Amino acid sequence: MKALEGRVAPASAQELSEILACCDSAGEKVTIVGGDTLSGMGLPPQRADVTLLTTALNGVVRNERADCTMSALAGTPLQSIATLLATQSQFVPIDAPQARSATLGGTLAAGWLGPRRHLYGRPRDYVIGSTVVLADGTVARAGGMVVKNVAGYDMSRLYVGSFGTLGVLAQANLKTMPLPPQARMFFAPLPEHTRARACVQIAALAIAPAAALWIDGFRAAIGGDDGAEGRIAVLLEGSAPALERATRDVRSALGRAGVPDTFVVDAGARQSFERIVDAYVASLGERSITYRVLKPVQDPETSAVAVKELARHFGLRFESIADVMNGDLLLRISASDSRRLGAKLENFDDALHDLEPRAQVVACAHPHRTNLQVWGAPPDALEKMRALKARFDPNNTLNPGRFIGGI
Repeated sequence: MKALEGRVAPASAQELSEILACCDSAGEKVTIVGGDTLSGMGLPPQRADVTLLTTALNGVVRNERADCTMSALAGTPLQSIATLLATQSQFVPIDAPQARSATLGGTLAAGWLGPRRHLYGRPRDYVIGSTVVLADGTVARAGGMVVKNVAGYDMSRLYVGSFGTLGVLAQANLKTMPLPPQARMFFAPLPEHTRARACVQIAALAIAPAAALWIDGFRAAIGGDDGAEGRIAVLLEGSAPALERATRDVRSALGRAGVPDTFVVDAGARQSFERIVDAYVASLGERSITYRVLKPVQDPETSAVAVKELARHFGLRFESIADVMNGDLLLRISASDSRRLGAKLENFDDALHDLEPRAQVVACAHPHRTNLQVWGAPPDALEKMRALKARFDPNNTLNPGRFIGGI
């Protein structure tokens, strides 16, 4: 086959198969790009002969409303899927940043985990089938359109979080859920000495909130004002009676914590929540870097305070979002300009990983990114991951060097 070069945008699994077969046989390296919303994760693309755009793989293939299943091409924006499902009172709780641009395939490949997963589960739990094109052009199908279908189920999940290094997702089959009829958002500025109590009280609510986050900073991206110890945001979802009961519980919990003021958002509650999710990758260009610690930590709020002291030691600005329900911690570090950040970034990165060994970079445009521990401490399964890569992509064609351990 004739070698390819430049940018290609296949519109079907067959076209994708032909392109990858050509590249693999010619020894060409392929960088995979979806909506480009999570491009700040991992290492920047290495030498690439071909940039493969998935955005032409766009559209819903099947929509089985009565069976609560659907299938969409991998380049379909998440917002398009959400809008369609909302018309039939259904949803898939993926919670990815910039959903208008984020693609289904890219979000799954990145293994993105949202704040509502403690209640609804992880995105991979909703994948019931897939069509994936391997590096040599083989079209591999797994699962189906039946929720209880077991055949091939785990193979579909294998590609979720593989960062496009094992194959290119062309289509995903998903199970859907009934959309909660109502949503309500709470924002509460935290006076001094109330943060810890507020987080403990919210985490112990009888009716678990869909999301609860302690926010310090991010005012331009999210809106609202911080108190002396930041602010807490709580999302409730459910029926009207459940929301009324949960509202009373949230107000009482915050009152017991010593938080006097709570602001409620009904109209636009889900949009307010989406702004928080968007802030996870909100970048200040080359003068900021954002880390995320995904493991459930014992006390993410206290960990955030410790990292804030570390940032202050390095003379860097610090903002954070601590996930009260899942234990995640998001940290954005910035300086007044790229040069000032670059002068301190590598030393800060080392010191941060002494505190939080598994901190991963999720948004960074700074040129020093290649020198950082972008994936944090290597996982115990690293050698197994390398063995999978060697089996699925022996010529190292797909997204070379971008994933954990240089995979």
